[in-house]
Amino acid sequence: MLQDFNNVLNFSVSPLDVFINLMTALLCGLLVAFFYRKSYHGPGYSSTFINTLVILAMITSVVMMVIGNNLARAFGLVGAMSIVRFRTAVKDTQDIVFIFFALAIGMAAGVGYYAIALVSTIVIGISAVLLSKSLVTYSRREFLLQFSYDDSDEMNGGTPYVAVLQDFCRKYKIINTKSINGGGALELSYYVDLKNVRRNAEFIKELRRLQGVSNVNLYFDDEYF
Repeated sequence: MLQDFNNVLNFSVSPLDVFINLMTALLCGLLVAFFYRKSYHGPGYSSTFINTLVILAMITSVVMMVIGNNLARAFGLVGAMSIVRFRTAVKDTQDIVFIFFALAIGMAAGVGYYAIALVSTIVIGISAVLLSKSLVTYSRREFLLQFSYDDSDEMNGGTPYVAVLQDFCRKYKIINTKSINGGGALELSYYVDLKNVRRNAEFIKELRRLQGVSNVNLYFDDEYF
């Protein structure tokens, strides 16, 4: 029993190996983030997500070094990490792909497969960029609109913001609805294609004038209006 416990605490990775693995994960993570930025064409670009991809690759590398070849240690980490809950919804399938991309690269770096990590990062990243350039169908005119709406004071249960959307947008599509404040308030997210981009300030002003509408934000890539 004591021998098994000592095996759990026995780490065979040297400080130099840890440093090299982390630097490889950092380099590959930066490349993953670079390729994500070049291939992403959606309106919800987030610089925080870019940084997260880099750190995620490094953390995964650490996890793989801690696990090593020890099965008991692996089960212990799975149990410890199972308590983590993520409340942020991933709205774009490309974001999910790049999360797995960063995880896979971090795993390769963590077990010392540097060539696999670096070559895979470059090949997959270039493939993602080329596919985004050749097969992209996304309209660059689309914006991400987010606002809160509370209909608790409305007797008819109508949605007055729809008329404003129809007035200013060629088309609009709801992508997320979330209840907030434990009541009738909703946080709504739309993809909108404005008829006239120059009227975006007027569009936001008209929405803010509506009863029950608040926290109106309009995004285009990393720009904020």
